[in-house]
Amino acid sequence: MSAYSFSFAGEPLQALGAGALWWPAQQLLCVSDLHLAKSERQLRRGGSALPPYDSRDTLLRLSQLIDRYQPKTVICLGDSFDDDAAARALPDADHALLERLTQTRRWIWITGNHDPAPTGFDGEAADTLQIGPLLFRHIATPADTPLSHTVSSTSDASNGSLGEISGHYHPKVRLRGSSRPAFLMDQQRMILPAFGTYTGGLCSTDPALSTLMAPNALAVLTGQRPLPCPMPR
Repeated sequence: MSAYSFSFAGEPLQALGAGALWWPAQQLLCVSDLHLAKSERQLRRGGSALPPYDSRDTLLRLSQLIDRYQPKTVICLGDSFDDDAAARALPDADHALLERLTQTRRWIWITGNHDPAPTGFDGEAADTLQIGPLLFRHIATPADTPLSHTVSSTSDASNGSLGEISGHYHPKVRLRGSSRPAFLMDQQRMILPAFGTYTGGLCSTDPALSTLMAPNALAVLTGQRPLPCPMPR
């Protein structure tokens, strides 16, 4: 599967067609909104039953990317589990697969609104994380908030412009009659598509996204051939 290469905050990055972000210089793979055990949570809360294979499919796709790129670091941008109990509800085989993935590299769990508690798996937990000029968090800062004001005193130093990478919104783009998950990016902010199998999406024309991203924002549609286009509004 191909990738779309671009520069963000002075760093060469790749938006992978599979819906993950690759930072070659850091050998870092970033995914967002896995929502593992979503089918279990929905059934537990009295919702309709879904085929209980979403976690396995999500983890297998993530495992394939890890096997291909061999990252030193993996960042999950929050809502990795559909709620706190879901981390304990994974089937044994899925639990073992996730344990294997987290034990062999640096793994960072960014806390989300669905999963604020520690996951119980190996890795580090953080609300935000800055590596060089890139700041990782679950929900993008409001459009009228300077990003420099959101960085904690423990963050890595950065001499250039700061770029924020987040998830949460599950952005999708409707183009030529079809809808596809998409990366959204402008000069300061990037929002990743949801990586989880049972995740819906928010159209880029929704005010939550159209007012957040700058007028010149770009959308990169996922798929076998990632497609860049002006962000539809």
